[in-house]
Amino acid sequence: VQLVESGGGLVQPGGSLRLSCAASGFTFSSFAMSWYRQAPGKERELVAAITRAGGSTNYRDSVKGRFTISRDNAKNTVYLQMNSLKPEDTAVYYCNAVGDLVPFYGVQYWGQGTQVTVSS
Repeated sequence: VQLVESGGGLVQPGGSLRLSCAASGFTFSSFAMSWYRQAPGKERELVAAITRAGGSTNYRDSVKGRFTISRDNAKNTVYLQMNSLKPEDTAVYYCNAVGDLVPFYGVQYWGQGTQVTVSS
């Protein structure tokens, strides 16, 4: 099982980044997908989540209207489009998969994380 994030980097405030998470080794379409982030000295927090078929999404308040989560089940990939980035968005961003369908219900996988730094 692998979740491989990419797309992180250094960006100026107000800029954009698109994170990708490529999944392999499990039935991607049976898993709800999420993006989490963890800033230095802080706890990991949920940023955005999307249901198995992509029909429903939710976001933490601080990123609503700026971030968009999406998925392509044909490509086994989940994305996070981040616009109007702020310095407080600086963190390591992690991809998370949680089984949402029997027999995978409750099974959880994590990616290794990708660094996002927002700074001038």
